[in-house]
Amino acid sequence: MQDFGDAIGLALNLVLSGDADLFEIVLLSLRVSLTATAIACVLGLPLGAVLAVSRFRGRQAALVLVNALMGLPPVVVGLIVYLHLSRAGPLGFLGLLYTPTAMIIAQSILITPIVAALSRQVIEDLHGEYSEQFRSLALSRRQVVQALIWDARYSLVTVALAGFGRAVAEVGAVMIVGGNIDHLTRVMTTAIALETSKGDLPLALALGLVLMVLALGINAAAQSVRLTAARFAYA
Repeated sequence: MQDFGDAIGLALNLVLSGDADLFEIVLLSLRVSLTATAIACVLGLPLGAVLAVSRFRGRQAALVLVNALMGLPPVVVGLIVYLHLSRAGPLGFLGLLYTPTAMIIAQSILITPIVAALSRQVIEDLHGEYSEQFRSLALSRRQVVQALIWDARYSLVTVALAGFGRAVAEVGAVMIVGGNIDHLTRVMTTAIALETSKGDLPLALALGLVLMVLALGINAAAQSVRLTAARFAYA
């Protein structure tokens, strides 16, 4: 194991020199997490909007379920996806286990409830303000949902950023279904875990630095979106 000071120096050198292996891992992480976030938004935003504006028998149970799924253990999700994609599973014939696609599926399952629950809260609050106006215009439920999603777009971007932040930091589920295979399924979080266990601190620290910069960037973007939304609200 290297001296800590030397490891930091080597880590910075890897980042600043544009090390090919480092950025291959970073780019795969971004591809997997961005794709999973897009899928989660396509599924979660409409679901959250429908739960926000609809009143039906069992709605409270549905809300409890969605909120509970926000805390779904990643290793459980990884296990469920693994069982379905393994050779003995119902989807084993697709050959998706230990591929980036399997990792995307696991991350999508993890963050869709987060996107749905957060967007439901945002849209429900907005619906309370405009419900009488919507009734006076005799809008259909679909038109109401479309109007609310558009009006809440800045807040929903923040929701999407929260989902992406959760996805890019995930390790348990993607380790189980991806296998952490070099040059194929190795992403930042799994590589950090592996390299640390091997005692290769420079690469682990370099990936950690990139991950921290991404986290700061996500938070900065979310703050910028909130400020933009506030300016438009008071314009």
